[in-house]
Amino acid sequence: MNARHAWITTPFTAGLLRGALDLERTPHGVLPHRLPARARAQCADPQLAMAEAQPSGVRLAFRTRATAVELETLPTRRQYAGAPDRLEGVYDLLVNGRLTDQASVTGGNVVRIDMSTGATEHVPGHPGTLRFTGLPGDEKDVEIWLPHNEITELVALRTDAPVAPLPDRGRRAWVHHGSSISHGSEAASPTTTWPALAASLGGVELINLGLSGSALLDPFTARAVRDTPADLISLKLGINLVNADLMRLRAFTPAVHGFLDTIRDGHPTTPLLVVSPLHCPIHEDTPGPCAFDLAALAEGRLGFVATGDPAEVADGKLTLRVIRDELAGIVRQRAAEDPHLHHLDGLALYGASDAAAHPLPDGLHPDAATHRLIGERFAHHAFTRTGPFA
Repeated sequence: MNARHAWITTPFTAGLLRGALDLERTPHGVLPHRLPARARAQCADPQLAMAEAQPSGVRLAFRTRATAVELETLPTRRQYAGAPDRLEGVYDLLVNGRLTDQASVTGGNVVRIDMSTGATEHVPGHPGTLRFTGLPGDEKDVEIWLPHNEITELVALRTDAPVAPLPDRGRRAWVHHGSSISHGSEAASPTTTWPALAASLGGVELINLGLSGSALLDPFTARAVRDTPADLISLKLGINLVNADLMRLRAFTPAVHGFLDTIRDGHPTTPLLVVSPLHCPIHEDTPGPCAFDLAALAEGRLGFVATGDPAEVADGKLTLRVIRDELAGIVRQRAAEDPHLHHLDGLALYGASDAAAHPLPDGLHPDAATHRLIGERFAHHAFTRTGPFA
């Protein structure tokens, strides 16, 4: 701890955090969750548990005159056997809405995963501390966006001046649900995931329910959206259902209707945008399940392959082309009675021509530059004067 500062420690409360739906008290401090406790209790899937506890879009937000801020956290990171170690998560500091600094926390827990066998090992670690200094001494808005891709327990917030929760600035709340692409996989930092970029361009407050591998039309996720105050809602659906080979077309269509029905129970007239899958060459015409590319892993890199049989599409197996057509039809049918329901073809955000210029490095996930492209395109479609979120 720096002796130059007389530190003030501020407890973590819901008023200081945005983008989280629940706060769990832990032996170390507070763990933000992006699904409520009741939803978490209804599914024992470890992938979902990891994804919803990674705080994509979650940020500390406060008003202060502090010139120095310390944040102590306990990260939990993943390491994949045979692949390069993942970089430490990035914390973005925004002052009066502008990115002014970035930092990472060393140490923490490690979960080691053997992708060829599915075995995992949890290696406990210790909390670490990051420090932002040299902030202007006047009253200002401060946001610290937590890493989008690693579980982050909040241990202590220390400043050299008092802090207060950031007041409501009258911005609309946008709830977005989607897959790992919405979660921010392979984005450079938490404010550069495509939903965070689009929210910044649209001038709205983001609640990101992008859940890596877990956009599966789960009823508890629909209820979480239903029960969350929102002025705008979007759902990017499809890719995970193909990845997991979770259901056939017969189940998919009524599941989408049920998902939308549940959301409409709580948000009957809220603008609701359904986004179909982005272009993904491995799954355009080949069903799931998706699997790790073991040949790529042997070369020290991550990659994915589709293992389904295209001939089974005739029997109801899902591909991205099938899902795009079905979602367009569902929205068209419902919009006749629901004028606040809208559709966006995901190919308008990232299509086949984009794949040539901006290929998906692992076959599934866009890189940092492509996140920016998608975010800008979404904002242009949704937030302009004639868009569904105007």
